[in-house]
Amino acid sequence: MIRRSSMNRLFQSMLLSLALAFTLPAFAGQSVDINSADATTLAESLDGVGPAKAKAIIEHRTANGPFKSADELAAVKGIGLATVDRNREFIRLGAAKAGK
Repeated sequence: MIRRSSMNRLFQSMLLSLALAFTLPAFAGQSVDINSADATTLAESLDGVGPAKAKAIIEHRTANGPFKSADELAAVKGIGLATVDRNREFIRLGAAKAGK
């Protein structure tokens, strides 16, 4: 026979697991405009992109103009098609800000 305290712990664990299952995807990725986002936003929003790769994205964008497709991110040093594919649903392509 299972004791009441054990059942309560089991129930609490299951409830916590369920809550996390619905909460974590909200933090997994955020939509980001790769033509206007700063390095911090890129690093926080794209999976597999940290500060160094985010800086490389901005340097590439500055040197070559705005990205015309998500696939063009693969031309940035350190970013491959696997990273692009993993983030494709979060990548947005707005116009580059004027003067940049």
